[in-house]
Amino acid sequence: MFAGTLTQTTARDTVSFNGKLHARDFDIAIALNPVAKTSPKSPDFEVTAINRTRRTIRIGSAWDQISDKTGNRYISLQVDVGNGPFRVNAVQTEEARKAKSNDFDIIPFVANSVMKSGSISGELTAMDADNAFAGYVANMMFDLNFMLIENEYKTAEKHPDYRIEISSPNGTAIRVGSAWLATSEKTGNDYISLLINTPDGDLRVNAVQNEEQRGGDTFSIIPFVEAGETVGSATGGLALVA
Repeated sequence: MFAGTLTQTTARDTVSFNGKLHARDFDIAIALNPVAKTSPKSPDFEVTAINRTRRTIRIGSAWDQISDKTGNRYISLQVDVGNGPFRVNAVQTEEARKAKSNDFDIIPFVANSVMKSGSISGELTAMDADNAFAGYVANMMFDLNFMLIENEYKTAEKHPDYRIEISSPNGTAIRVGSAWLATSEKTGNDYISLLINTPDGDLRVNAVQNEEQRGGDTFSIIPFVEAGETVGSATGGLALVA
């Protein structure tokens, strides 16, 4: 079960929220920051929190809604703090509405649908030399800084283009995954598919460029979604070898 509060703030006609979310396993402060909508169903806000290393992490999305049944406003949140996705609603009590308060109470949402995780944040930047990349991937439970090193032993189409490495406390390189160069069948844009072994298990993500990033050195890491993309190693799974 979940509980919490949200308070609406307004600055220069921009609506955002700050609040707290509570469960048996955690107590976290969250923020809802407005995002540009690309369709009527796209989120109105991104939900962020601060992880253990003090990095701001996107942990989900939120929608500003009106109840079909009551006509009252509420905020629907889809959130993942690293131990599984869940949905909650932020609603106002009758007293809060009468008082025109900016305070909302967070309550559990019950539904039969399955929600995809949106808790991963990360970035990848091309280095000046050696055809390498530096990046990080993080959520509320782990935070990994890593390097993509060109796979000099690639001899087949399905072999990874890069190995993913992190450093031990004494600086020893440790391989934690593989990465493949790929091209979207839908858009024709290039991206990088990564398979990383994290403390929570194997994680598959894509490093993509938005319109502002395209042609530059920086990629945003986003959750992997099965959507007909083709990666050289997709058939038979992604192997961490070669």
